[in-house]
Amino acid sequence: MSRTTTPFTFRNVAMSAAAAGFLIAVPALAATSVMVGGAPMMSDARIPANASKAKNLTTLVAAVKAAGLVDTLNGDGPFTVFAPTNAAFSKLPAGTVDKLVEPGMKKQLTEILTYHVVPGRLTAADLKAQAMKHGGKATLKTVEGQTLVVEEKMGKWVVVDRAGHVATIETPDVLQANGVVHVIDTVLMPKS
Repeated sequence: MSRTTTPFTFRNVAMSAAAAGFLIAVPALAATSVMVGGAPMMSDARIPANASKAKNLTTLVAAVKAAGLVDTLNGDGPFTVFAPTNAAFSKLPAGTVDKLVEPGMKKQLTEILTYHVVPGRLTAADLKAQAMKHGGKATLKTVEGQTLVVEEKMGKWVVVDRAGHVATIETPDVLQANGVVHVIDTVLMPKS
């Protein structure tokens, strides 16, 4: 009887070990990433560090700095942040962003920004589960104190503010070391 020999390679050894029922440990990556604004958002980084790398979140980053919220968002949290893009801010009436970042508008800017933050780490699956448990709508209390509603509309998950403005979640589940970010296409406004 003739015997065929297989060349010694790592792949062949691994396949033989797998066929024999042995597990071979492969080192796991420490962090995962999602691309936002052309930059990888690393799951082991905190919210401000990741957001500052995204080219489509520069207005949000500037607003967070102007409101003095960088240290807060660098905290342990966890936080769920609905992060409006630059395009979302450009939908506001002309001059609104420039006015809001003035020192005398810090209170109003802080209210708007904290209206985009919910305590806890709520992934898209968590939001969907909450919505399904409550008739299709998840009502979330923000750090600002008012509520937002998350629901599915025409196959997309959206966030609805107290004034009825609808923001579509463009990029869900951008995991962070201290929470999760969902990138949205509209700035949410608390009711005054």
